[in-house]
Amino acid sequence: MTADHTDDRSGAFLELASNQHYTLVLVVSGTTPNSCRAIANVRAICETQLAGRHTLTIIDLYQQPEFAEREQIVAVPTLIRRQPPPVWRMVGDLSDPKGLLLPSDRSRRPN
Repeated sequence: MTADHTDDRSGAFLELASNQHYTLVLVVSGTTPNSCRAIANVRAICETQLAGRHTLTIIDLYQQPEFAEREQIVAVPTLIRRQPPPVWRMVGDLSDPKGLLLPSDRSRRPN
């Protein structure tokens, strides 16, 4: 799982201490095992950590192939954080949420 961002001052992909609303897009390819795992993992994280403060859209590239070109998706599953800025992307099934769920207090960031 990797994060693609340009401004490290923005904190983690998801700042748990934040009260911000998150707009997330999960891009998958059909019902492959990685896609199914990513959907389950992201939904679980959203329900437990972002309850009431997220919007999750799931895009299946089999149903919307033009999305990959328009959004420059080169690997799936990809999770895109559109809000709050900056836009971040993470690739993988998100089975290890350490890189996703970090406290906003940088002094407590896990290694």
